[in-house]
Amino acid sequence: MHMADALISPAVGVGFWALSLGGIAYSAKKLKDNIEEKMIPIMGILGAFVFAAQMINFTIPATGSSGHLGGGMLLSIILGPYAGFVVMASILTVQALFFADGGLLALGCNIWNLGFYTSFIAYPLIYKPLIKHNKFVFLATLISAVIGLQLGAFSVVLQTYFSGISELPFKTFLLLMQPIHLLIGIVEGVVTYGIVKYVTMSKPEILEHSLGNYSGKVDGTFIKKIVIGFLILTIITGGILSWFASSNPDGLEWSIEKVYGKPELPEKEHTLTNILKSVQEKISIFPDYTFKKDESKDAEAGEEKYPNIDLGTTLSGVFGAFIVLSLTFLTGFILKTIKKKRPS
Repeated sequence: MHMADALISPAVGVGFWALSLGGIAYSAKKLKDNIEEKMIPIMGILGAFVFAAQMINFTIPATGSSGHLGGGMLLSIILGPYAGFVVMASILTVQALFFADGGLLALGCNIWNLGFYTSFIAYPLIYKPLIKHNKFVFLATLISAVIGLQLGAFSVVLQTYFSGISELPFKTFLLLMQPIHLLIGIVEGVVTYGIVKYVTMSKPEILEHSLGNYSGKVDGTFIKKIVIGFLILTIITGGILSWFASSNPDGLEWSIEKVYGKPELPEKEHTLTNILKSVQEKISIFPDYTFKKDESKDAEAGEEKYPNIDLGTTLSGVFGAFIVLSLTFLTGFILKTIKKKRPS
């Protein structure tokens, strides 16, 4: 559900940049007052894992579409809403800058759609009330994941509507976006529950810490085991399993194609859009998660192979996970340093 710049107007793009930056600033302020130093490695490795997981599109049967893990609920449940939002913003920024996944003008929209609704609506209003006394954990995870993704999909429709994208009529686009993302949300809820269950069985204090119910210190020994486990899983996911990603268009591209006839809209000329596109082209090392290709040669390459065993994809997964890990680590330690320097 990474929006391209062609889907939004500069006014909407800048507006959601402002909203998302406000959300990041607010989350960072809340996080620096409560951050636990031993949780910083969890922030980093979980961000890296979500980055890698988003590379793997799974087929939605009988639709011709695909979906991938959004990761917003997973981050919020394990890390808490503030850390979850900051980590999601880091992931999407790395994807846009180095992999041309989502436009730079649309980055604020993407952060809002994939991070805000899970962290600040689905998590506090649905997940937390349902899991009181450790009841309804599966139901809470499933419903909150579905609702978070449904709100994000609806937000995409609103953003295109307010951008004046006439190629995507509001009602038609809405009636395609919501059902396909309902199916994707159900898969995400089940996967999220499985990962959360693993963390709960390994170290339940981590979940209690994110809920604000644990006042003690988190044991660093078990943190190391979880970090190593997720590190191995991240390398396997981004480096190898990404070869098996579905080539079907994702839910957003599928919906656009059903309405417009093509999975992408033509970009409209605008000074800001052109500048940002030029910046993205220069910075993106692995566009579309592989080596930069000669378009003429790529057109002659024929049908795509499955699995798509590609060194560029492997390097993209490992490199991207490392960048997200480093950026999140840096953010966490900066916030921790600020907290230490504050007068008591």
